[in-house]
Amino acid sequence: MGVTPTFHDEVAGRCGVLPNFFCSAEAAPGLIERLWDFAKSAYLDNPLPSLFKERLFVHLSRFCVARYCIVRHVGFLVGHGRPAGDASVEPETVDKVIALLRRPIPVSETLEAALGRLSARTVMEPMPAPGTEFENDLFDALTVLFLEPLGHSPVREAVRTAVGETNLEFLLAFMAFIRAAHYWTETHNDLAYEADMLGLMEQNPELGELLLDPAEAEQTRGAVERARALATLREREEQFQAAVGALQHDLQVQGAEAAELGRYRLLVNAVTDYAIYMLDPDGRITSWNAGARRLKGYEEAEILGRHFSDFYIDEDLAASLPKLALAAAAKDGRFEGEGWRVRKDGTRFWANVIIDPIRNPAGELVGYAKITRDLTERRDAQLSLERTREVLFQSQKMEALGQLTGGIAHDFNNLLTAIIGSLEIARRRATDPSVIRLIDNALSGAERGSSLTHRMLVFARRQELDRQPVDIVALVHGMADLLERSLGPSVRIETRFPLGIPWVNTDANQLEMALLNLAVNARDAMPKGGPVVIAARPETVALAHGRLQPGDYVCLSLTDAGEGMDEDTLARAFDPFFTTKETGKGTGLGLAMAHGLAEHSGGQLTLRSEKGRGTTAELWLPVAKKTEEATVAEARVQAPAKENRRLKVLVVDDDPIVLINTAAMLDDVGHEVFEASSAREALAILRRERGVQLVITDQGMPHMTGLRLIEEIKDSWPELPVILATGYAELPPGAHRGQITLAKPFREHDLAYAVETAMTAPGARRVLSFRAPVR
Repeated sequence: MGVTPTFHDEVAGRCGVLPNFFCSAEAAPGLIERLWDFAKSAYLDNPLPSLFKERLFVHLSRFCVARYCIVRHVGFLVGHGRPAGDASVEPETVDKVIALLRRPIPVSETLEAALGRLSARTVMEPMPAPGTEFENDLFDALTVLFLEPLGHSPVREAVRTAVGETNLEFLLAFMAFIRAAHYWTETHNDLAYEADMLGLMEQNPELGELLLDPAEAEQTRGAVERARALATLREREEQFQAAVGALQHDLQVQGAEAAELGRYRLLVNAVTDYAIYMLDPDGRITSWNAGARRLKGYEEAEILGRHFSDFYIDEDLAASLPKLALAAAAKDGRFEGEGWRVRKDGTRFWANVIIDPIRNPAGELVGYAKITRDLTERRDAQLSLERTREVLFQSQKMEALGQLTGGIAHDFNNLLTAIIGSLEIARRRATDPSVIRLIDNALSGAERGSSLTHRMLVFARRQELDRQPVDIVALVHGMADLLERSLGPSVRIETRFPLGIPWVNTDANQLEMALLNLAVNARDAMPKGGPVVIAARPETVALAHGRLQPGDYVCLSLTDAGEGMDEDTLARAFDPFFTTKETGKGTGLGLAMAHGLAEHSGGQLTLRSEKGRGTTAELWLPVAKKTEEATVAEARVQAPAKENRRLKVLVVDDDPIVLINTAAMLDDVGHEVFEASSAREALAILRRERGVQLVITDQGMPHMTGLRLIEEIKDSWPELPVILATGYAELPPGAHRGQITLAKPFREHDLAYAVETAMTAPGARRVLSFRAPVR
């Protein structure tokens, strides 16, 4: 297209004005056409609403070094104040532009809440209206995508859910254009401040403050601006020194020089975001601008003549950093660094410091020019963003591990069901004592595998907890014998429970296992033995802390006098499969399981430890709303009386080894068994065979799940009892309520017990599980 009046007319006609980055690009032959084509497709022809594009442009300009040049013709600050000449929108105000420039970078909690609301949107709107919660959430998500365009797939998915695939593509194209505009403004050194913008910033000092020095921008503002400021500073200082030495010159020349010096001082004093001042060769302050007064808190009269080392913290003074900085500037021609500085009131701020030597025409050092900028907000924002990234990474990692362990545990349960059942049948039929001993050993190994599977399911939160009011004091006293046997004679158990400890809401069996795991860890940390103190205390949380929400809790703690953990070990203590024990002595799932139990119960597990000073593990559990013993009694169902009767039983399972094993166990105790490898085959058998008295079905089957099969059976045979055999992993939460459920893996007596329960009390809810000894 070339740089012609036609180009100017087309850009001005589409935008209403000629943006600076188009003007500057005219100096680069061959590039203006590509920039214009890109702008037309990604910006002017982008169907996103013009007002939304301009507001997003202003918001994201905070990450551009030359923010002023981005906002100049975009932020509704000149002309009629309508974006891209769009007369259909109301003009924006300077206050609204300032509000956009001051929007904070989202912290982890803000971003998580915004993504949650975006992901939960059920009705896609074309684009949000200005100032709405939808716009704020979308701006927070787009900020992350703008800063990290190649990552954060959960953020991208949340935006896609809220605005749709097409609008997401338009947004990504528009943000790519913003990056291009940033590049142009940062790489063209002929950009200037226009008179109308200078007047507008003079009327609105806060706007000028934001545009001239964005606290959230990159560390350096741009070498061009600094070079100009330093060159002007040197030039004016030389002129000032010459004027002082030439007092006898013509009054007219002297007046002109004085006026020039006044304009120079006016320029330096107008910059309030930078502390700009001069030092003599020894480092004493000889000039002081308004930015220095605002940043450091000293008035000019009280700071002139003092050494600039007054702004350094004690640690830097001890290391002679001020002296070394001046020496480096004099030797290398420039010194730049970052660090903590001190204001007059004693508060600290994170500063970017530049020191340039000032030399006279003869090359002699006459002083230094020093520029200081406050980067505290930018540094805090960067740290916050890094913490947000770390939280997101940890969340994704734990979610992936949870899915992996849950799936493995489910498949392992099926294998253990077949192994345990077959071993029991083989043991009953074996006559050789040596063979029986081998079978018993195999059963013991299978029980350990079952315990490991149980821990994996709890860690993955795919083992449903039977949460009920639990009396912690009674539970600990009830397992005293088990603890003593497990810990051995070298460990002394002490309990410290005050009167009136309220009951907690959790799974009693899981809590026993978690407490036993913590006690075994304490024993292993004390090779020579020692005391283990189990204590409890009521606590009230007033403000949300960690994963604890405000409310009443009981803190159940276990303290040992063992070896303790260093910081690295403590940081990884909850990681699944991480253990410091010898091979074969631990799985690394004990703490992960206890951690999962606490969080699933609505509390949290915390660890306090120092190397050589022991460890304290605290289980914070929510107080139960009902603590009457009758509440627990309601959930208890008496064991049915065993009846010796021969039944016709239909067994349904898509896994052949589990199907054969379950059928063999039923046949071994005298029942007549029909086998079905799918839900449809089971329904066909029920229609064909009369007199089927009981159905035992798996849950995770293709085409039709066990729960769906039970619904079909209840529709046609409402009185026929059904047992659901499952490893829990594939059950939706609460799906087994009111249903007799047999947890995999199970032994023959568990199966017999489930059959008798179903035939005796078919309406009662029972969850029957095979519990192996905890190791």
